[in-house]
Amino acid sequence: MAGRNRLSGWLRGRTDGASGSARGFTHDFARPPKETRGSRARDARQALVTAHRDELITAAAEAGLPLAPAVYPEGFGCSCDRIGCPIPGLHPVSLAWQTQASTEPERIGQWLRTQPLANFITATGISHDVLDVPAEAGRLALERLTADAATLGPVAAQEEDRLLFFTATRTPVDEEEWWPCELDCHPETADEHPGIRWHCRGSYVLLPPARLPSGGIMSWLPEHGPDLPLPDPLPVLDILSDACAQFGYESETESVAWGR
Repeated sequence: MAGRNRLSGWLRGRTDGASGSARGFTHDFARPPKETRGSRARDARQALVTAHRDELITAAAEAGLPLAPAVYPEGFGCSCDRIGCPIPGLHPVSLAWQTQASTEPERIGQWLRTQPLANFITATGISHDVLDVPAEAGRLALERLTADAATLGPVAAQEEDRLLFFTATRTPVDEEEWWPCELDCHPETADEHPGIRWHCRGSYVLLPPARLPSGGIMSWLPEHGPDLPLPDPLPVLDILSDACAQFGYESETESVAWGR
């Protein structure tokens, strides 16, 4: 497992040895960065994105996460040409992102070279799912999850707002058992669901180090990089649902009997 955990170890080293501005590249929730706003902190984050974007995106593809190019914040809007874009800076470039998503090194390398400003998304429901929760609930659940090796997996942070827990995707016995993401977490309506969101088939999430409209960036939690094994989603879901309930977030997944 030493080779598989190489990136997670690198992320830990970046946090342990980083300066204040570099610390924002990975999140340490015990000691959150003091500078979360302002042009100086934003410029430092953007420099880190430029320096390490290719390395992090390549590592995610090597870990088996299917990727596709995404738009990026531009001015006060989106780099796409859609008038009134509902999720500026937060969606794939192509409408064909589900079939376009790939882990092939040559294709990933070409995207990185020809689209130097692009963010990247990973298509869920193919090789992995993502359980997306408010950060306060995610922090509460994280200690319990890391204490159990079976539920330890990659975790990304969307600034200080939300934590994204990467899991394996379940293959149903019957096609009718598929739980489409439109049930509760379609990307264009995600804000309507402030609690837990299960990104599965038909959905996607941004990957670190994606730039966000707020000026922040996505980041992997130290020791929780994409090279970790993907845990079964159901035990993780149980722990995250309990944590969300403690903060008053109603679990919209309780009414779904997937695979039962």
